[in-house]
Amino acid sequence: MAQCSLASLPLRAKGRFPLLGWSSSAAHRTLAKLAGFAQPVGLRRFSIGGAAAGRYGLAAAAGLVTGLGFAPVQFAGAAWVGPGLILFCAMGWSGGKAFRAGWVAGLAHFLSTLYWLLWMPFAWHGIPLAPALAWVALSSYCAVFFGLWVWFCWRMFPARLAVPGVSMVEAADRFLDTPARRRIIWAVLCAASWTALEVARGRFLGGFPWNFIAVSQYRLTPLIQIASITGVYGVTFLMVWFSVALSAALLRLARRPSPQGTWADAALPLLVLAGTASWGMTRFAVGPASGREIKAALIQPSIPQTLIFDPKADATRFQEVIKLSEAALAEKPDVLLWPESAVPNLGPENQEAIARMLARNPTWLVFCADSSEQLPSGAYADFNSSFLLDPGGVIRAIYHKRRLVIFGEYIPLARWLPFLKWLTPIGDGFTPGDRPVCFELTHPHARCSVLICFEDMFPQEAREHAGPDTDFLINLTNDGWFGDGPEQIQQAASAVFRAVENGIPLVRCTNNGLTCWVDAQGRIREMEEPGGNIYGAGYMMPTIPLAALGADHSTYYNRHGDWFGWSCCGLSIGALAWRGAGRQSAQLSRDSQDSV
Repeated sequence: MAQCSLASLPLRAKGRFPLLGWSSSAAHRTLAKLAGFAQPVGLRRFSIGGAAAGRYGLAAAAGLVTGLGFAPVQFAGAAWVGPGLILFCAMGWSGGKAFRAGWVAGLAHFLSTLYWLLWMPFAWHGIPLAPALAWVALSSYCAVFFGLWVWFCWRMFPARLAVPGVSMVEAADRFLDTPARRRIIWAVLCAASWTALEVARGRFLGGFPWNFIAVSQYRLTPLIQIASITGVYGVTFLMVWFSVALSAALLRLARRPSPQGTWADAALPLLVLAGTASWGMTRFAVGPASGREIKAALIQPSIPQTLIFDPKADATRFQEVIKLSEAALAEKPDVLLWPESAVPNLGPENQEAIARMLARNPTWLVFCADSSEQLPSGAYADFNSSFLLDPGGVIRAIYHKRRLVIFGEYIPLARWLPFLKWLTPIGDGFTPGDRPVCFELTHPHARCSVLICFEDMFPQEAREHAGPDTDFLINLTNDGWFGDGPEQIQQAASAVFRAVENGIPLVRCTNNGLTCWVDAQGRIREMEEPGGNIYGAGYMMPTIPLAALGADHSTYYNRHGDWFGWSCCGLSIGALAWRGAGRQSAQLSRDSQDSV
């Protein structure tokens, strides 16, 4: 995809806009009108700057623009301008109004990117609207983080813009009257606070790290190499910083067009962005040169979720998995991978089918299934587990999924609020595992670690699985819940960052897409059926290059974790505390003068 920036367009040449044939003054008037900053008498009552409803509408549009960066549209450039547009829709507002503008933008954003939740084949006690309720509830919750961001940013601005009776035009002038140095510092705070809120969203109530804004750039591999140092949060910071700075520069261009100082706000983030991308290019020269490799067979059975819910279909669908596996095993892979939900159960009949398959085609097998274990207390616990079987059919390792899906695999606060069990069809749910487990293969020798379902969405989770001797990560997931939609691509896009962050390949084996593998630099090698259908049944036979035995392939992020994200949290909290203390001091000073 061709990339360009506004700064590269020949907007000014001899006082004219040559692409449009406008004079600079005519362009200024047009930009001002579009931004709502010019108010001719006949149009005053319709001015966006003076209509709260219109501004909320613009905020919603800005949220939709941000969402265009994600699948299915995947216009990466839109995510670079969305945050700034959202923020400036609330210019001159403070408190509740600023929060509401951000929340409206966030709601539009998440409704437009999470609509695949509507395709879940699930009804709550016979009510078919359950997926719609989940879609709206989750989007509304995630939108709160957008609202908090807009509220924080305008509270932190060094000049007071939200004054009763001050129009958006006057607020814009006050903004531009603020020294450029202070605006630049403020833009950094805006980026830090967005990053901090993504850290919070990825952890609060178990975490929902879906579609962090940086993930929209997963195909811009030179840019995202910085994640090997900062994690995904470094790319988020760069994008929001640039977006806010660009919006400030365009505001100045609209209100005060002049060759001098127009791009002062955007110059520094542009320079950092160029340096980051240039450094990222150098990482493509780094790769395993040991000659070690492992050949894997990735089975994608594409089982409809309705069949997974139907016990009568268990035998038929498992035979389809075995049939695909037999075809793949004819090509002599070193390891065979099955996705989550491929094995209906581990009853005697299915165990015998697996044993017969491995007897005919000896190979390592990694798969998922439900399991039950007796705890030290004597009680039994159910787990969503992955297993490593050697070529002789012996279980060599078991990993229990640690990051469970809320209301899908566990019920929060069920001990204190037992009525919540009525909200889901899962009964008592699963017990989370307590540690990552290394799967060690011999002949060929390789060490891997499994992430089940959406565990590949969590940076901190994948980092714990990527130990110093881990050769590659595996993600086994069932995306058949959501039909043939964008959810599969959105999850795979996040998985790209787990490979870059930890400097090792990541292999994804899914029920109906996107089955692929990602190299250590974040480049996707995907499975494609005839016609480009990534959702169909089939198998993939990649050869995964591995680092030399004993080589230190760990990245700075892998060694030090989310230091950048937590730094942004500390900076945001510190700025908020400093601002609150400053306002309290100013209020005390005014009270003292009044008393005198």
